[in-house]
Amino acid sequence: MNRDDLIKCSIFYDGDYNKIKNAFVNNEIIESNKIVDNAITILDENYPANFLQLKDPPFVLYYKGNLELLKRDCIAVVGSRMACEYALQATKGLVMNNNDKVIVSGLAKGIDAMAHRYASKTIGILGCGIDYKYPYCNYDLIKKVEKEGLLLSEYPFLSKPYPYRFPFRNRLIAALASKIYIMQSKLNSGTMTTINQGLELGREIKVLPYSIFDENGINNNNLIYEGADLILKNEIAF
Repeated sequence: MNRDDLIKCSIFYDGDYNKIKNAFVNNEIIESNKIVDNAITILDENYPANFLQLKDPPFVLYYKGNLELLKRDCIAVVGSRMACEYALQATKGLVMNNNDKVIVSGLAKGIDAMAHRYASKTIGILGCGIDYKYPYCNYDLIKKVEKEGLLLSEYPFLSKPYPYRFPFRNRLIAALASKIYIMQSKLNSGTMTTINQGLELGREIKVLPYSIFDENGINNNNLIYEGADLILKNEIAF
């Protein structure tokens, strides 16, 4: 199977990982005249090496923006969609203090949006099609990242944002980053899937500490108790 056949399979199976994998292994050929210019495949020389560390590396990545950012030092900044003010301001300060790094996040509401908004260089990884602007409240921000940074997705065109795709997407965020910064988290959340993927990949996990009286920080403080590194005051610009 060549790269064009792989892209055709990705489109035909709407980015479904297992179906694409099966087609790849069995050299399945899909008949299609569809031509796609903005895609990287696992067969290409410019395929991001970090993704090859995954047990389930994406076969095809669709993109919009500056691919050169994939060659830079990246850090992930992630957290709750319903973030508290403390976490949001700490995210802003952390990102501004790391303007030499490429900030990777998932373009969700809350922490992700704040991280992308204040980053000078950023990569947004979608859990839906590369042309699907989701969540719609971040429409302008997504367009900004597309124009000034890089959008990535393993889902083609207007492929829908099914809930199960977002935890699976998080493995890509973890893989691209040398460090993963956790600004606010809950025990059963997408942020925890990013942490678990990061631990599997040997990434450094850094966690924002909270007051013992702040219920928003219970899970973050538990992560620190379990051995995660603290985000220190000197890492945040005020």
